[in-house]
Amino acid sequence: MTAPFVVVGADAAGLSAASKYRRVDPDREVIVFEKGQWISYAYCGMPYFIAGRIDQLSDLLSLSPAEADERGIDLKRGHEVIAVNPDDGVVHIERGKDGETIEQPYSDLLVATGGRASTGPFDVRDLDGAFTLHNMDAAAAIDAYIADSESYSFDRVADTPVDRERIEYNAGQPAPETAAIVGGGYVGVEMAEALRERGLEVHLFQRSGHVLPPFGKPVADRVETELAEQGVTVHTNTPVAELRGEERIKAVSFDGGDDEIPVDLAIVGVGIQPNTELLDDTGIELGEGGAIRTDEYGRTNLDRVYAAGDCATARHTVTGEETWVPLGLTANRGGRAIGATVAGDETPVGDIAGTAVVKAFDMECGRVGLLDETAARKAGFDPVRKTITAGSRSGYYPGNAETDVTLVADRETGKLLGGAIVGSDRAAVRINTLSTALDAGLTVPEVERLDLAYAPPFSPVWDPVLVAAKVLGGQLPD
Repeated sequence: MTAPFVVVGADAAGLSAASKYRRVDPDREVIVFEKGQWISYAYCGMPYFIAGRIDQLSDLLSLSPAEADERGIDLKRGHEVIAVNPDDGVVHIERGKDGETIEQPYSDLLVATGGRASTGPFDVRDLDGAFTLHNMDAAAAIDAYIADSESYSFDRVADTPVDRERIEYNAGQPAPETAAIVGGGYVGVEMAEALRERGLEVHLFQRSGHVLPPFGKPVADRVETELAEQGVTVHTNTPVAELRGEERIKAVSFDGGDDEIPVDLAIVGVGIQPNTELLDDTGIELGEGGAIRTDEYGRTNLDRVYAAGDCATARHTVTGEETWVPLGLTANRGGRAIGATVAGDETPVGDIAGTAVVKAFDMECGRVGLLDETAARKAGFDPVRKTITAGSRSGYYPGNAETDVTLVADRETGKLLGGAIVGSDRAAVRINTLSTALDAGLTVPEVERLDLAYAPPFSPVWDPVLVAAKVLGGQLPD
């Protein structure tokens, strides 16, 4: 009897792969091992749950264990794959609270173990009020910690496998008044908004010169202004030295430890790192960011072993080189493609351009491709950039707002390399036009000639993207 297709990890990539595999070949067995109890949840929705915009944590669940069973997926929660033997085609698993070890043969193996929050030099494990945000239990714990102990309702976490003991403990803590957010990336900016909506005084610390570094300075300037106008104190060029406190967070120190601000909540959001430890001693090749190196079909250098999601590399749309950009669509799309390939329908996972959007109160931001000039030069391009400001709708139509568009192109060929957009009126969604242009390999003049829709409620005659292409095109050689 043929061994099953084994998947490690029951979130975006893993369950997408298992579901697609069963649809393509419903007669073959697939087993999904998940070390925890949570499956298929919306990580990107956690800040909005904490903000109070989402009523229940269960609203962030995409696929239930019962639904996985209906799809013919043999889902095994509470089973941690601790090692892989690629020579024998076997995974080693610890299951249950007693740590019993079992073995499972596989015909093909997908490693979809995701990533975990990096804490840098900060240890948040034994300090009440200090958190990272990278799983559902953490989101629920932060939400409970912020709430007044007399008003917190466990309806917020009903019908979920939440760590109830952790929730009860945090709900019983004194409600915080002042928060520090360490890191001005996606999580930091979104959590600044969430905590302000919950009524907290918020300090956001960023070690570099501006927040949201992958989006570039024009976006960061407007975001920092928006944050300040909404009551967030932004500290740029300010690395946090220490989280201070004995049992509960009391302060964060900075300026080499010589200065501090009293706080009673701290969120550390300084990045993530891929979970690859189960492949130690297998000869697996790791690439960008320490993620598992894969080819265009998600294959690793190990026979019959694939990887997808936040633990795996991909190929960059613009450079054609290896990159690691852990985002939700990348995981879902990669898992689905690998499921089809393993079932016999060979499907590429697709290139990625790092397309991303983020919201900061009323400010919408988008980015794609190569924005950093140093990275562009390293990839062999001679970058030229231009930032323009244009209206989001016809000037006479209500709701028109200033939209900044930055485009970067290769001077010699005119090829579009990347772009960023920021504004308060449907700015973020416009980044999809640039993502499509990058995937098609368009030049700036070709972008300028795109036939984009126009009507006063939606766009001016010349969409901001077209304006940016027209202006940048004027700086390129004929």
